[in-house]
Amino acid sequence: MGAGLCAEDLDLSPRVGAVEIYGARKVPVRKIRAVLGVTDGSPLPPSKEGLEEKLDKISGVVASRLEASCCVDGRSILYVGIEEKGSPHFEYRPSPDGDITLPKEITDLYSDFLSAVDKSVRAGQTGESLNPGYSLMQDSAARQDQLAFIPLVKTYLETVHRVVRTSHDADQRSIAAYLLQYGPRSLKTNGEIVDDLQYALRDGDDSVRANAIRSLTAMYVGSKLHPEQKLSIQPTWFVELLNSIVWSDRHNAAVALVDMTEGDSQDTLELIRERALPSVVEMARWHDLSKALPPFILAGRLAGLSKKEIDDAWVNPEGRETVLKAALKSKRHKSDTANLFR
Repeated sequence: MGAGLCAEDLDLSPRVGAVEIYGARKVPVRKIRAVLGVTDGSPLPPSKEGLEEKLDKISGVVASRLEASCCVDGRSILYVGIEEKGSPHFEYRPSPDGDITLPKEITDLYSDFLSAVDKSVRAGQTGESLNPGYSLMQDSAARQDQLAFIPLVKTYLETVHRVVRTSHDADQRSIAAYLLQYGPRSLKTNGEIVDDLQYALRDGDDSVRANAIRSLTAMYVGSKLHPEQKLSIQPTWFVELLNSIVWSDRHNAAVALVDMTEGDSQDTLELIRERALPSVVEMARWHDLSKALPPFILAGRLAGLSKKEIDDAWVNPEGRETVLKAALKSKRHKSDTANLFR
């Protein structure tokens, strides 16, 4: 009997299921792919920073960003963000240098919460409600921790305010950005909390921005059900994040803007049309349909379609492309969009 395969003989490295390049409007995609040297089925690149340095040397490229996410047919998706000369640029704030930190009882509870969320995800319990104006998970252990945030944030609100703006520790700022959605609701605190979270949308750390988006989205959803809170959340930075070089910025902002463009939202849709329409369209063409759906919904709304028309088009690949072309035609000045059809 022949010898069996040893573990060393098997290539178990993560594989690429799709490569999504976004932000490239003038630089030929073939040049980017040639530098990447990665195709469907290739192992994930061993050096993210090394590839980004090579991409940055392409003529016309100002900066690049690589991120891997799950999944197409069990393989990773490699998202490749390109910022070109003259393209929309999202400016992040420099890292603050303050020494302030959150109380240990808050960070310990947040750690327990993350553990509960991890267990719930493994168990397939990922549902949550934003109706109260803050996240409440379907999983009972995670929800119990979230409810415990409410009195703690009320007690330490001033510290949470200062941490999200001034702490040098990005993990601390990220926790603070998540916790602010659980802050007390009053005309005074509402404005302060929203200001802090809008400020955090331009933080230099990805996780801080992601948690700020989560908190603001929950507060926005809750404000529609509780108009007495008189919350005012502007879409400006969400729309600008659609042009970010960072994949998670774009995805999280698109998800938030789906909530923010329901109902009477023509001003927000017009802002998206003027500032980020090409980005919305290229995101709606991503292979991972769960990631493509939020920007596709935005594109359908930009095209003036009803929910039923958007839903019907989504289940038909040819219908999807018709919607995207209609969205592009909805912009009076379409000079920046022609390269999307190459």
